[in-house]
Amino acid sequence: MSDSVNIGIILKQKAKSLYKEIFRKLIHLCSAFVPFFLSLYYWPVIFLLCFVLILYCISESFRLKGKSFPIIGKITEIAARKRDENKFVLGPVTLVIGIICAALFLPAEAAKVGIFALSFGDGTASLVGKVIGRIVIPFSGGKTVAGSLTCFIAVYISCFCVCQNAFTSLIIALFAMLIEVLPLKDFDNIVIPIFVGFLFAII
Repeated sequence: MSDSVNIGIILKQKAKSLYKEIFRKLIHLCSAFVPFFLSLYYWPVIFLLCFVLILYCISESFRLKGKSFPIIGKITEIAARKRDENKFVLGPVTLVIGIICAALFLPAEAAKVGIFALSFGDGTASLVGKVIGRIVIPFSGGKTVAGSLTCFIAVYISCFCVCQNAFTSLIIALFAMLIEVLPLKDFDNIVIPIFVGFLFAII
């Protein structure tokens, strides 16, 4: 009876963790719409992203003091990982900073490739790795072979859709996969769009 109860608790915890991961990565995937809106309303979108970033930081300061902040606080509560409990959840901050930096400092097409790498590559890698990942890559902070291969495929497809060049897409996908493997935690949200976009701009 005790074993079955323990198994039930473990399965419930895994299901909750997977739900949070799906919710987080849906937010990641939504960032793929940003380049489209940037092409229409560049500065308004930049200012809106900055406003959202400030609003999120305020919301987190409220949450850490045990106070509720409308909408954003609830989203953070749903998406927060166990390691983030009672801590400032940094992921959304680095996500928005990475997108803003790519948009400001890279050519439009390079920024699009970098943001797509973040959205589709990093967004799907973690989810697939958590669901079917079995082989863990050493010194990667728990990254899996399945997750990294998913990142490669997603970045290759998204880059090819932008540039229509198979060789360039291959180089970009390999580079993005190598970055994704690094144990950068939430800071990969900044590194991936900037470095991937920069590489695309110079090749």
